Amino acid sequence: MKRIICTVTNDLSYDQRMQRICTTLSNNGYEVLLTGRKRNSSIPLKQQPFHQKRLYCFFDKGFLFYAEYNLRLFFLLLFQKADVICAIDLDTILPVYFVSIIKGITRVYDAHELFTEQKEIVTRPRIQKIWLQIEKFSVPKFKNGYTVNQFIVDELNRRHKVSYGIIRNLPVKYATGNEIITKEKWIIYQGAVNEGRSFETLIPAMRKVNAKLLIYGNGNFFEQTKQLIEQYQVKDKVELKGYIEPGILKQVTPSAYIAVTLFEQTGLNQYYSLSNRFFDYIMSIVPQVCVNYPEYKSINDEYHIALMVDDTREETIAEALNKLLTDDVLYKEIKSNCAKAREVFNWESEEKKLLQFYKNL
Repeated sequence: MKRIICTVTNDLSYDQRMQRICTTLSNNGYEVLLTGRKRNSSIPLKQQPFHQKRLYCFFDKGFLFYAEYNLRLFFLLLFQKADVICAIDLDTILPVYFVSIIKGITRVYDAHELFTEQKEIVTRPRIQKIWLQIEKFSVPKFKNGYTVNQFIVDELNRRHKVSYGIIRNLPVKYATGNEIITKEKWIIYQGAVNEGRSFETLIPAMRKVNAKLLIYGNGNFFEQTKQLIEQYQVKDKVELKGYIEPGILKQVTPSAYIAVTLFEQTGLNQYYSLSNRFFDYIMSIVPQVCVNYPEYKSINDEYHIALMVDDTREETIAEALNKLLTDDVLYKEIKSNCAKAREVFNWESEEKKLLQFYKNL
């Protein structure tokens, strides 16, 4: 049995993408170990079809965290048996590279995003310079890899002459009980509460929207989002729910009336993103307000599963949300299209590409 180790920097409990990938590999004859971090706030790990290991770090963020975590990960990998080591994003790529060289193990790069083009990195030139150097050093040495959309494939090829495949972040099919129009009208945001997700305009926009917004997730912009809720006096309209387990989130999302997928244009990663939540909303048959960026537009032009917005200004967001809240004809049309599109955009179809990738190794 071939053994694969996948490496991330999150605490594993809420990483739906990696849970899907590792479950598929495990169910198809691979022994899989998923490694991540353990924080003071981490909940106990749930039993999975694959093995899990979390590393505790004294430092929680910034350079010291990455340095400590990568060092701990290096020694963990050094003493683990494996046939393949897969680095998930740039923040675990160095220990994967060095251990693969020392032990003669096949290495794989899973570029979940264009890491060096995130807003929180491009707005900090010194930090971006460091990550660009790490990318320049390591990515050309990973000839085997995959990512989530064609833009990242082309960009990594342009920068580093690597030819990667595409494996999108599609959800597993499940029964939603949401084939009929939802009665209660509330809005959901799910995913990382990070910089670049337009909370600076989404929060004040809620003053002009006659519905509640529930935010499920956490991240590096969580405290600032709290402050925005206070600043714009929308505590009665916006609730921060924090992280909830993926299984519970699947029960919550289909009961929402509208969802939001918003990104600022700062950084190529935002502009050319294709996020998990975009597909999660389709699977849950929930119409969404979504940025009219290339990857989303391409899908919406064919399936019409969202109301697209050309910018993320406060007025634009409020107008779009109110449009879906009041235009029953448009809403029912989009909802019906979501029910059809979920039969196309699901993990059961996409996992075949993943299995073929590892078979080809």
